[in-house]
Amino acid sequence: MSLTQDLEKILETVLPTDPSFRRSFRRIEQAMIDSCICETRRYALEGSKEAFLLSAMRLLALPDNGHTRLIPNDSISVLPLRFVSVGTVVQLTDTALETTAPRGELIAVNGTPLGQIEAAAENFLAGTRQRKRVIGPILLAWPYALAHLGFSSKENTTEYRVKGENGQITDLKVENGRTVPASTLYPRSEHGKADPAWEPERLVEIKDWQELGLSILLPSFFDPSESALPKAISGAAEHVRTCSNKKLLIDVRGNTGGDFLKTMPLIDAISENASRQVVVLVDKFTFSAAIVFVAILKHRLGPRLKLIGEEMGDGLMFFAEGGLLDLPISGAVVRYSSAFHDWENGTSNETTPAEIARQLVPAGKLNLDWEWVARSTAENAQGAFYQQVLKSLND
Repeated sequence: MSLTQDLEKILETVLPTDPSFRRSFRRIEQAMIDSCICETRRYALEGSKEAFLLSAMRLLALPDNGHTRLIPNDSISVLPLRFVSVGTVVQLTDTALETTAPRGELIAVNGTPLGQIEAAAENFLAGTRQRKRVIGPILLAWPYALAHLGFSSKENTTEYRVKGENGQITDLKVENGRTVPASTLYPRSEHGKADPAWEPERLVEIKDWQELGLSILLPSFFDPSESALPKAISGAAEHVRTCSNKKLLIDVRGNTGGDFLKTMPLIDAISENASRQVVVLVDKFTFSAAIVFVAILKHRLGPRLKLIGEEMGDGLMFFAEGGLLDLPISGAVVRYSSAFHDWENGTSNETTPAEIARQLVPAGKLNLDWEWVARSTAENAQGAFYQQVLKSLND
């Protein structure tokens, strides 16, 4: 059993069928693809799993397409620290193995400023700047990746400099041999919550803030049961129609996507009132189908929809659909694409599925009306923020 089998699966399945390699938004020189394949093959032949994984990450990141990438989470071990991007910084949000560490902003690793490490890691991460910020923090807890990027320490430890909420600086040393499976701290579909095991209790949560309006939390459009999301969306649509005179706040922060087609009844219900004011909360973890949901709403509502938060995890032109490819030898997973989406101009091509092409609309640019980054996910803070935003619609 050899890692070359994993490489062959990538070369046979992904490169020939994934249109992002042929029609990337930036031209990929064939020599660059060949060079990455050659390097990945060399590490595969050597049996160097972690080097193989990083090289494959670089190969699959070439198109700069957020839906096409190697996901190493199930096949590597990391130091027992969970790092998450919050705004423009990286926060230490959780630990494992009874590790005691202060929560706060990561300033440096092994004496190197974080920004320098992030710049060196860019070529290994797929997608837009915001998407790289979503999937990149796992590299900061992966000793091999830090060493490969040139940021390991001389000792067999990794030292982190963290700034707490009170501004106090703490230096935290972790032995490189003290690792946990990466998937315990870094979910494959990164949602940005402090707790890596977070899963939504409900696919739709509605709260009536009386005269202020309604808030609708949509944490995910993934529905393994294939029946829960349509039912939840149908209930939300009915509620929206019943309260047709109320302003709406829709929260899709942390929503990494799923099936936007199943959300169309809610979009239809929201769009029926020609005077309704709507605000949508987004962040860098808002991705894929969640971005499409926002794009269709923006197209239908125009200036009546206000966008609040931070730049989302992708643009409106991307390659998606496709599927997941398990690599049996390394244990990693490849996410690949098969179809073109253009929600900026509303155009499709021969790769776009008919059911998606029928919904395509020219949403233009989704520019933020108000930039805002969450610092607390406490329920009372979230409720207070919802009310603050709804009140602002009355000003």
